[in-house]
Amino acid sequence: MTATSALDTRPDRRGSPIPTPAMIGTRFMELRRRRGLMATLVVVTVGIPTVFLVIRLLLHAFAPKSYGPAGGYNIFSGLVAGVMYVFGFIVAATLGATAGSNDLSEGMFRHLVVTGRSRLAIYLARIPAGLGIIVPLVALGFTVICAVCVFAAPTTISYQGANVPAGLSLPAFESWAGQHPDTVICDFPFRASTPPPAVPCGEGPGGRQGVKVFPVGPSGPLVPPQYTPDQLRAFAVQVATQDYPGYSAIFLAPSVSLMVRTGLWIELEAAVGFLVGLGLASLLGQRTVAVILMIVLEVVLTPIVSMAHLPHLSNLQRAVVGLATAHLEPGGLAFVFGGGGDRAANGGRVVSQLLPESRTVAVCVILAWLVGWTVLGAWRMVTRDA
Repeated sequence: MTATSALDTRPDRRGSPIPTPAMIGTRFMELRRRRGLMATLVVVTVGIPTVFLVIRLLLHAFAPKSYGPAGGYNIFSGLVAGVMYVFGFIVAATLGATAGSNDLSEGMFRHLVVTGRSRLAIYLARIPAGLGIIVPLVALGFTVICAVCVFAAPTTISYQGANVPAGLSLPAFESWAGQHPDTVICDFPFRASTPPPAVPCGEGPGGRQGVKVFPVGPSGPLVPPQYTPDQLRAFAVQVATQDYPGYSAIFLAPSVSLMVRTGLWIELEAAVGFLVGLGLASLLGQRTVAVILMIVLEVVLTPIVSMAHLPHLSNLQRAVVGLATAHLEPGGLAFVFGGGGDRAANGGRVVSQLLPESRTVAVCVILAWLVGWTVLGAWRMVTRDA
């Protein structure tokens, strides 16, 4: 048997809907060669957090009394929920929209079809190719945030504007409050059914002058009575006992478990943005409109439906994928879209102001979006005229 006849007897797998590694590699290289797009992805996912943290490191190094440490739990929470979550979704959606419309915009779709390759395989090859780009970039940016926030974390906790030692137990926190009654009385919140009419700030050891008045009478602030130092310490301990839940919920640096869960959550958000952008661009046949619609979805529509409580439209609101991913946010982070209340005002608990939704419903909504847009994009690829 000749070599030519042996080749002729091999099965023709070009019609298989399963993409080959070569097809995935080709799609990957096509996206990598778009230098403008790659530069944008790197700048947004890695550059913005890095520049922000470098500036904070320099400010703290040159003026430590004016600028706090560059890292810590609060910086981590703010960067993840306020930057990585939103911008990671947008750049992933942009990459997906590019992958979904690249062949059409460059006039290569006809050439791909005439090769005999399955159109479904051509579409599915774009999924691992795009995820192979966006997932490592998001992971790199997130790693930079974690490294700085852990190694440049503060040594004391800033609670209600006061520097408090970290990790104190309740007895130790009460003991510290007894040693700093003026700071506790004047700065810490206190809620009681019958608070004292006024508590002087500055009559304890090392205190400052002033009066913290609770109620205001018809003729103005009530005149503060005279308190002994022991009474001031006792009242400071009472305030500290009430505020301990809020204090204990603040950490110097994010824990390993929190960073792992947050990283997976951020990657999920990026994957959702990429797959939805891919399906939408394939359905529309162009990138620009798809990117605009994805930005509107993330920046305008999702915050509105997440915070607005409309009784007759609540089920429709829960069908928005941004609300579903927000409900999967790991505990301990600042709520996305500003959907959380103040810790101190809620006894140390952050009460979500997002539209209520169970985790089961949230997972089902995310899966429905991923499967639905993938099916729509693949269907349009299969039925589009070459």
